[in-house]
Amino acid sequence: MLKTEELTLNMGPVHPSTHGVYRCVLTLNGEYIQNAVNHIGYLHRGLEKLAESRTYNQFIPYTDRLDYCSGLANEMAYVLAVEKLMGIENEIPERAQYLRVICAELQRLASHGICVGSFALDIAGSTGFFYSFRDRDRALELINMIGGNRLTPNFMRIGGVAHDLDEYFLNELNQFCDDLPACFDEYEGLLAGNEILQTRSKGVSVVSKEMALDYGFTGPNARASGIDTDLRRDEPYGIYDRFDFKVPVLQNGDTYDRFVIRVMEMRESVKIIQQAIKDMPEGPVMAKVPKVIKPPVGEVYHRIENAKGHLGFHIVSDGSTKPYRTRIYSPTFVMLSAFPEMAKGTHIMDAVLILASIDIVLGEVDR
Repeated sequence: MLKTEELTLNMGPVHPSTHGVYRCVLTLNGEYIQNAVNHIGYLHRGLEKLAESRTYNQFIPYTDRLDYCSGLANEMAYVLAVEKLMGIENEIPERAQYLRVICAELQRLASHGICVGSFALDIAGSTGFFYSFRDRDRALELINMIGGNRLTPNFMRIGGVAHDLDEYFLNELNQFCDDLPACFDEYEGLLAGNEILQTRSKGVSVVSKEMALDYGFTGPNARASGIDTDLRRDEPYGIYDRFDFKVPVLQNGDTYDRFVIRVMEMRESVKIIQQAIKDMPEGPVMAKVPKVIKPPVGEVYHRIENAKGHLGFHIVSDGSTKPYRTRIYSPTFVMLSAFPEMAKGTHIMDAVLILASIDIVLGEVDR
C-alpha cells in the first residue's frame, strides 16, 4: 500500500449518513482508515434524570424518545420493569399480553425496515430504500391506529395497555402480514442477491464471536456473529414462551450478514404476529392497579429483546410516587463503542456502510 501523509477528517455531525448528531474523527492514510474516534453527546437528553422527577406513569411517553424507531417496544420494557417492581407481573390480563406482543413485533418490523432501507441508501441503492420504506410506512400507519402517533404512540400502561384494539385494526394487520413475505422476497432479490451489494459488504468489517462477546453485542448484531441468543426464547417475558418462532443465527459476522439477518428476523416477527392474532382471547386489557403508582422500597432490573438488542431498565424505588434512580441499558450505545475497531483498515466509503449495519439511533445513545 502506498504510504501517504495522514489526513484527519470529521465525519459528521452534519453528514447525512452519520445518523444525525454523531461525529467520528477519522485518521486516513489515503482512502484507508487508520483510526476512528467516536464523539457523542450532541443530543444528550437526560432521560434518566427526567425519570426521577416524573411519576411512574408520567415517564412512559418519554421512553418513546429513546430509540424513536422502537417506541412501543421501549414502553413495553419500562412497564414490565415497573410491574416486576410492584410484584404484579402475573396479574396482567391475557388479552393485554397478546396486544403487547403484537405491538412489539410490529414495531420490530418498522425498526428493521429503517435499517434495511438506510443500508440500501448508504450503498447507493435508492430503489431498495423506497421498497423498504413503502412497507415501513404501512407499519407506521398501523402504529398510528394503535396510539394516534406514528413514532411516539404512548400505548403501554402499567398493568396493561391504554385501550383495546378493534377488529378493523386486526384485519388490517393480518392483511399486512399476508403481504409481507412477498416484500421480503423483493428485498432478497433486489438487495441481498445484488452483486454490487455483496461486493461492498461481504467480508467487510468482520466481527468474530469473541469480539462480539468482548464488546457486549446483543440482538441482530450478535446473532450475525454466531451468538445464538434471544431473550424472547432464552428468558421469556410476557407470553413469548407460547409462540413458535426461529432465532436466525449467521456465522460470518460481516457487514453483509448484519444486513441479511434483519430480513430473516422480519419473517419471524410476521409469524409471531399471526399466531398472536389467531390465539388472542377476549377480555379486559387493564389490571386493577392503583391510579397513583407507589412501588415498595426496592430495586429491579428487567430487559427485553428490542429490535436492536437487549434494552434494560434498572429502577430503584424509595416507596414514593417517583423513582429514586433510573438507569437504562442501551444496546446501540454498547455497539457503537466497537465502531472504531470495526472501521480500522477499511476504506472510507465502507465506514458509512459499517455504521448502517450496526443500526444505531442517537436518541438511545445520548439518552
